[in-house]
Amino acid sequence: MPRLTPMDELFVHQIPEPFPNVVTHHEHWRDSLFFVMHPRDHLGDAVILTLATFPARKEVDSLQLGRVGGALQYARHTRPFDGDPHTMAVGPVTIDIAEPFRRIHLRVAEVPESPVAMDITFTARTAAYALRRGSMKAGHELIWDQSHMVQSGEYTGWFRHDGKTVSVDGWWGQRDHSWGIRDHARCPMWQWFAIQLPDGMIGGWHWEYPNGARVFTDGCFAPVGGADPIPVIDYRHDLHWLDANGGRTSYGRDGENVHGLEGRLEFTLEGGRRIGVEGRGTWAARDAAGAAGDLRPRRARSHRDRGAGSVHVGARRRARTLARSDGRRDRRSGAHRATGNA
Repeated sequence: MPRLTPMDELFVHQIPEPFPNVVTHHEHWRDSLFFVMHPRDHLGDAVILTLATFPARKEVDSLQLGRVGGALQYARHTRPFDGDPHTMAVGPVTIDIAEPFRRIHLRVAEVPESPVAMDITFTARTAAYALRRGSMKAGHELIWDQSHMVQSGEYTGWFRHDGKTVSVDGWWGQRDHSWGIRDHARCPMWQWFAIQLPDGMIGGWHWEYPNGARVFTDGCFAPVGGADPIPVIDYRHDLHWLDANGGRTSYGRDGENVHGLEGRLEFTLEGGRRIGVEGRGTWAARDAAGAAGDLRPRRARSHRDRGAGSVHVGARRRARTLARSDGRRDRRSGAHRATGNA
């Protein structure tokens, strides 16, 4: 017998099933919120909070990630998923959508299992941008098929770590909301960019195969003030992994030798404006022990001298070497270059 929930009383259905059911019953189907915040004018603490539902696993989880006081932070909180979409809470973590696309309240209670307590409000700087649906297969098996929304915002409030309270006064950052299938461990390489500039944000995703062939690119420049985002129509990158001493290194199997990243990103917007990003940074967080995906703070500069902002780039690589766009592999430096239209 189908199990009904209070949502089944409302006009919200999009498939002929009870509301909690999804189109594809897949282990890696998720509905996920992601928030990252950092000082606007210098490199320092980076605080990350997530909340996600996994209907097939019947689980809700929240990750606390980032770098606070020079130390990496990690905690995972879980509870059973009962199909109720209104309860955005797990363990000490609560997220309140106070005003859709405008204001969101983040709370983490001060408990032993939580490395960082917080009471912080996200207020939008830009309009939200919906990336087009993207998908990828490994052979005949679907490993990625999802939609994604990104938005820049200003964070205010406080967080507390090891008894020290830090005021969050006008920090910048990004939030995103994604839903669909994403099997991270089987995706060969992806980049997530959340680049905050004084006049707006560059946000988006880029996926490619180990030989440099492009799978998916979509993103935008979203101006401050809520004007319509401008799509990215071309994206190029020249990135190098760094070891603990700051020298270039190969990735290895799971990034065990990698401590940072340096290089250049270049975005061309619809209408012709170009924005370049050059930077060098170390990990802000590892998403799990031995995992290959990380976030790292960096510096940004616009070709039009719009000023500097903070950058967070996420990447995952399962191949032993990074490939260049010409198909050649660089085992010594771990260089990766890709070109082409978005």
